[in-house]
Amino acid sequence: MNRVWFLLFLLLISKCDHVWSSYAGSASSVINPSKVKQISWKPRAFVYEGFLTDLECDHLISLAKSELKRSAVADNLSGESQLSDVRTSSGMFISKNKDPIVAGIEDKISSWTFLPKENGEDIQVLRYEHGQKYDPHYDYFTDKVNIARGGHRIATVLMYLTDVAKGGETVFPSAEEPPRRRGAETSSDLSECAKKGIAVKPRRGDALLFFSLHTNATPDTSSLHAGCPVIEGEKWSATKWIHVDSFDKTVGAGGDCSDNHVSCERWASLGECTKNPEYMIGSSDIPGYCRKSCKAC
Repeated sequence: MNRVWFLLFLLLISKCDHVWSSYAGSASSVINPSKVKQISWKPRAFVYEGFLTDLECDHLISLAKSELKRSAVADNLSGESQLSDVRTSSGMFISKNKDPIVAGIEDKISSWTFLPKENGEDIQVLRYEHGQKYDPHYDYFTDKVNIARGGHRIATVLMYLTDVAKGGETVFPSAEEPPRRRGAETSSDLSECAKKGIAVKPRRGDALLFFSLHTNATPDTSSLHAGCPVIEGEKWSATKWIHVDSFDKTVGAGGDCSDNHVSCERWASLGECTKNPEYMIGSSDIPGYCRKSCKAC
């Protein structure tokens, strides 16, 4: 009898391993158009209700919890990552294909947006605590440094990992509201910040897709958006930024490997590639300034 139970136990483990390994390529990437609602046409913005499962939401949060750091923004002129009161959340990036669940989410995003996975950045998980917010901003770039890798960000998929009791909405203050808009939030459901435009209330599992460029690839100024302050509760979200070209290409590939500062070679000789890798080499979000001297390309 004990042998029978042992064999059944091994069979169960084998079955679980099979489900885990096949997660990314199975039903997780199936898209149901009936769950998608138009929020705006200027900018083009849509909400997919129930895009992520509870398992996927919890998994992204669990991966991020111990790695959170204060969120930064890209300087409009230099492109350098820097801290700012404009953005007060904390966050971290989860690398593509980190595990089957993350790979499955990547597949699902690509299936919904019809945009290649290689054009996307790593998923950024963010936590907003009481009072934290992200002031109005654009997701497309105005500096040459960030455009060099993958071009402009054409689309953003913002996935809500938790419900928020009050506040924390995503608002588009310059959006043009379409007639008979489906899924509209009533004013009583929204914070004062969210009443300043078309707003999406964070609901666990839902995902917001909006485009930062027009169909002719020029920046869409109506895509201005903000993350309203959290008034009650805590907000967890996950962002996928998608570019017009592959973001997986090494910056400077094809012989165009260069430094962006005259002191790069000297800094590298002093060990700054190791001491200050974010500036020298960069990250999956922002390429560094001294990639040639650090032999990163």
